[in-house]
This record gives sequence, C-alpha cells and structure tokens, in this order.
Amino acid sequence: MISLAEMESMLNKIVDEFPPELFKELNGGVILLPDAKIHPDVKDNNLYILGEYHAERSLGRYIAIYYGSVIRVYGYLDENGIKENLIRILKHEITHHIESLAGEKDLERKDLKHLEDYLQNN
Repeated sequence: MISLAEMESMLNKIVDEFPPELFKELNGGVILLPDAKIHPDVKDNNLYILGEYHAERSLGRYIAIYYGSVIRVYGYLDENGIKENLIRILKHEITHHIESLAGEKDLERKDLKHLEDYLQNN
C-alpha cells in the first residue's frame, strides 16, 4: 500500500505536470488530507468522496484530495494505477475550479445526476 507521504509526493509531481494557468486563483492550491470521507447522503457508508473543490470566502479556492478515500477505493492498485486515478480526480476537481471561475455549473449538475442515480440503485 502506498503511504500518505508517497501519495503526497506523487500528487505534487502530477500538479507540476499540469499547465500553471489551470491553477489561476486557486490560492489554497491542492492539498492531500489523510481522511477517508464518506458521502453524507448514503445509507451504507459505501460511497467515498475522493476529492472536493472548495470556493469559500474565508479559506479561498482550493482542491482537497482524500488519501483515505483513495486508498479505500483504489488501494488494491499498483503505484501506476493510483497515479492514473489521482490524475483523473485532479482533472475532475480542476474542471470544477475552471467552471466556478466562469460561472458555470455543468460538472456540478452532472455530479448531482450521478449521485441521484447511485441513490436510486443502492
């Protein structure tokens, strides 16, 4: 299993590979938190939040990735598999950031639809 420190190093390298323009106004950057975060709307504690985009008055704009959630969902994968999923998670959260800057909510609506479908089927 990949450690928190190893994942943090991997995530930092991934962030460095993205164009810096994507992080404009992301004053809090990308942080890796040790938590496993369960979605509050699920009944069986089986839907993990892998990452979140935050745009708050007090803390500003930042992306949080949850180490514990990534491990619970993808911990069986090798290092390359973890890296591929971190890239996918980061792309998703950066899309939220860019849409927020543009005043759009397309991905937010798509995420809500996925959640609704999940809740109906579980």
